[in-house]
Amino acid sequence: MSIKVIGILGSGSMGSGIAQLAAQSGYKVLLSDVSLEIVEKAINNIDKQLTKLIEKGRITKEEKENVLGRIHKFSDIESLADADFVIEAVIEEEKAKKEAFKKLDQICSPDVVLATNTSSISITSLASVTKRADKVVGMHFFNPAPVLRLVEIIRGYYTSDLTISISMELAKSFGKTPILVKKDSPGFIVNRIMLAQYVEAIRLLEEGVASKEDIDMAVKLGLNYPMGPFELHDFTGTDIAYYALNYLSKEFQDARWNPPLALKTIIRAGRTGRKVGAGWYDY
Repeated sequence: MSIKVIGILGSGSMGSGIAQLAAQSGYKVLLSDVSLEIVEKAINNIDKQLTKLIEKGRITKEEKENVLGRIHKFSDIESLADADFVIEAVIEEEKAKKEAFKKLDQICSPDVVLATNTSSISITSLASVTKRADKVVGMHFFNPAPVLRLVEIIRGYYTSDLTISISMELAKSFGKTPILVKKDSPGFIVNRIMLAQYVEAIRLLEEGVASKEDIDMAVKLGLNYPMGPFELHDFTGTDIAYYALNYLSKEFQDARWNPPLALKTIIRAGRTGRKVGAGWYDY
């Protein structure tokens, strides 16, 4: 199967990052969201990221313009009908994703693979609303997508070997290292490990064992992580972690995945945070 056009639904931090990555890899990109204003904001952010690469001497001004020229903006999902491969990157909420997949299944050619960038939600469940369950796959990138090397390729119950192969090869063409998640288990690999650590970090804070700054420092220096758990989730969005933990708690029926009180408090206060050092846990 020849893939030349990548459709991306959702232009938030992950969708825009994947769009940049795909365009840098030479693909034509159809980037769609609920309004052109949101998509334009994403493209402006991509412009800034590419400018930084110019300043570092990694790309030229001409290459930047070529990358931006490959990204086409839309405010309707129907525009993705011309895509050879679609990656969904909407909010990390099962109902919203199912609605997206139902629409994509109706407008995309029957041979087109529909991938989801979900970090936790069941691929099999999302595939159930389509008539192409064999062509639905998890393709979980990490934030920032143009930088981090890993992509989790997740097999749903009905996902075919061909779909897995196509997705693996696409990830490699992006310059990424894909790994296969053989079983459609909530949280897959990385999030299941990371969220367990995040919950423990919040509990340490709640118990007064240490400050969030010292917990972050302990993880960075003791475990050699580039960011501490609070820094990381201030960057990626505490709301995403909250949704993922609720999903894991529901799926596993295990209290260890329940979002801690401190996380619930900041979510209820609307302080979702996507800025390192924002201090959202000082409640």
